Amino acid sequence: MRTTRTVLVTYILIILIGLLAALPNVLSPQQIAAMPDWLPKKQITLGLDLRGGSHLVLEVDGPALLADRLKSLAAETRTLMSTETVRGKVEVTGDTVVARITDPDGRSRILSRLREQVTQVQQAGFTGSVPDILIQPKGDTITLSLSEAGTADRINQAIGQSVEIVRQRVDQVGVAEPTIQRVGADRILVQLPGLQDPTRLRELLGSTAQMSFHMVAPETYGGEVPDGVTLLPDTKTGAEMPIYDRVALSGDRLSDARSGFDSQTNEPIVTFRFDAAGTKQFAEITKNNVGKPFAIVLDGKVLTAPVIQGPILGGSGQITGDFTIEETAMLSALLRAGALPAPLTVIEERTVGPDLGADVISMGLYTGLIGFALVVAFMTLLYRGWGLIASFALFLNVALTLGILTFMGATLTLPGIAGIILGIGIAVDANILINERIREESKKGVSALAALDRGFNIAYSTILDANITTLIATALLFMFGSGPVKGFAVTMIVGTGVSLFTAVTVVRVLMTAWVRHRRIKRIDIEPLFRLVPDGSKISFMKARYFGIATSILLSIASIGLFINPGLNYGIDFTGGIQVEITTPGEANLSQLRAELGELGLGEVALQQIGGKDDVLIRIQRQDGGEAAQTAAVNTVRQTLSEIDPGISVERTEVVGPKVSGELARNGMIAVGLASLAMLFYIWWRFEWNFAIGAIVTLALDTTKMLGFFVLFGLDFNLTAIAALLTFIGYSVNDKVVVYDRMRENIRLAKRYDLRTVIDTSINQVLTRCIFTSMTTLLAIVPMAIWGGNAVENFALPMVFGVLIATMSSIFIAAPILLLLGNLAQRHQHAGAVQPDAPVSCPFGGERRPPACPGGAPLFLSQVRPPLSAFCARFRPAFHLPRE
Repeated sequence: MRTTRTVLVTYILIILIGLLAALPNVLSPQQIAAMPDWLPKKQITLGLDLRGGSHLVLEVDGPALLADRLKSLAAETRTLMSTETVRGKVEVTGDTVVARITDPDGRSRILSRLREQVTQVQQAGFTGSVPDILIQPKGDTITLSLSEAGTADRINQAIGQSVEIVRQRVDQVGVAEPTIQRVGADRILVQLPGLQDPTRLRELLGSTAQMSFHMVAPETYGGEVPDGVTLLPDTKTGAEMPIYDRVALSGDRLSDARSGFDSQTNEPIVTFRFDAAGTKQFAEITKNNVGKPFAIVLDGKVLTAPVIQGPILGGSGQITGDFTIEETAMLSALLRAGALPAPLTVIEERTVGPDLGADVISMGLYTGLIGFALVVAFMTLLYRGWGLIASFALFLNVALTLGILTFMGATLTLPGIAGIILGIGIAVDANILINERIREESKKGVSALAALDRGFNIAYSTILDANITTLIATALLFMFGSGPVKGFAVTMIVGTGVSLFTAVTVVRVLMTAWVRHRRIKRIDIEPLFRLVPDGSKISFMKARYFGIATSILLSIASIGLFINPGLNYGIDFTGGIQVEITTPGEANLSQLRAELGELGLGEVALQQIGGKDDVLIRIQRQDGGEAAQTAAVNTVRQTLSEIDPGISVERTEVVGPKVSGELARNGMIAVGLASLAMLFYIWWRFEWNFAIGAIVTLALDTTKMLGFFVLFGLDFNLTAIAALLTFIGYSVNDKVVVYDRMRENIRLAKRYDLRTVIDTSINQVLTRCIFTSMTTLLAIVPMAIWGGNAVENFALPMVFGVLIATMSSIFIAAPILLLLGNLAQRHQHAGAVQPDAPVSCPFGGERRPPACPGGAPLFLSQVRPPLSAFCARFRPAFHLPRE
């Protein structure tokens, strides 16, 4: 076999482009600046958990937007009635506006005018348009309500406008490289690097800043408030003032707002200026209402209500009050950016301090380098020169993964680093499979090039099947994951695709070139040591009942632990507040617990993590929705500062009840869909019996993993879901390798009993299973030991999961397959006569014939061919052409 020049040049170009894209990530800014302009200089974007910063998810308050629209609709109706001199009463009732007009002629005129103001909006999912307002006349009443399409259109416009206003507000405070984008139908994602305390910014983003000017109504002195008048609180005294609902002058007419100081009292104030149209309206209002109080209202509160002393023709004014300098700066920034069309609620907040982010980067680099070095040393020790080729391919795997992530503009997060480290161990699996297959072919006496060709071709199907199961799990994690966990899915998807390229093409080219250069006649790829000798005839099926019984008992115990005491759900699923702090000296937990316990925030739990000065504070979800969570975290921050100004808040997480419910639901959906998808894939690729064996084993493995979380008290959060899905993919990956060898042997030896075929198959892949588990463990054990609290929910379960997955493939999945095969055999061939004479077995020695003359059960004698037969069209992308 020989690689054509075109194919070789293509491979080299792919590798060079990937390496050049990854290069800036290991260079300093000065070195990058000195590079030629034609070279890529873009570095991979670090997530906020690595560089520090704040992550906020804002949601448009739909009910408030609807209520505001109904209130506006009622005011517009009153204005129409006043213009048409029609007497009647307008009130908001529930989700409708009801106008009662007894005069038929007046009612007809108002109905006609209202219909003129209806706007046609596009109906989602359908062609054509529908009115945004539904008008229903009945008797002496006219009922107005927003249509479903009108409400959706209103929210869509509000979220689009809010994104731009939020961007302007963030620009006002000077945050570098912010990420502001729409998420879903009614949410905005705001990521701000480097900002450790987002309190002011949260207020800046959450404030609607709807400013308007109203005339003050006469005092009612305890009487009934007339229609068109609302009692609004004064920001300074809290006393309620009667304010006309009709907006005399909208805040949209403001052209500028600045913070400053009063020339007489030297107190902080906000000065504002109207545009040309606003200046004219303001002059008209002040001219016609001399001696009357004029209220400036912001977000439903009266900032000030001065009496108009005379006409103001210059179009400028000032807002006074008991303000601090910071408050005037924020208020002026709000007014300059404009008013939000509806309130925005912070439903999720995650903040990481820059120092903690730097520590996490160092941890990721150290543990990654240690894991990589251990895997390279193991492969070199195991396969010597051939292991060096696999190690070089592993280096390319990591470099190309970083290059692709950089080229894609993906964000690298802490779970993403964990995904790359885990991928280092899993990527070697393909090389081990290939080396073991080549060794088997070489032992048959074939030439070196023929052994390479056959080894790669046979291993190709297994590698493809195994990697597809991993991609299924990570793709679903990407679809249903959130934040950093989605970053883990991206790195795993990219890493899996790259490992296919490096293992099946690059390694093949290098091994072939080496064989041709050295004129090797026969490949000696014997490992330096073997835990299982060649030709082993261990009867694993003798222990099948013991293995299944032990697994079931452990799963029952795990289910018992799941019921009581249950999983230690993190705030991702329960909602609430989590604050990680560092104290100047050794943390005084009793003082912290006492001070925080007096805040009336419910259950407060403290836990030392890392050193004696690192403390994790957990506070239960607060009643009152998302706004209550935000208020609680502000109180905690203030209290910590009062306890000791030297306390540093390294990380805060605030998850509202709505988000926590969505995360829990999406996590469970992802796990369930991943299991079902892999079930159907194995069913399609093998047979339904294989699928049942895999899914039963997976269910038993998953319950043990949940028991592990309970037993060690690990937080069950989004990172845990990532670990669970990765474990599911790895477990099925391992079983696919074992099943693939069984499928191959069944097709070669249809007339021999299934137990013999299964035992022989397991003996043949046992070395691969052990070596793959060892390389995966070597990659992730350093992360489990030195990774710290941030990744322990991922690394520790994965160490346990690798061991469980390897054992269950041999002692659970295979026995279940044998049990199903025997049941099918007895059902299909009941009463068949057994032949007496033993027959030779292609696996060596003699084997007792099967219990029926037909050979193995029908469903196993007709297993589907390898995936390579279905994907022959893609073979040129992964296989070199023959000579």
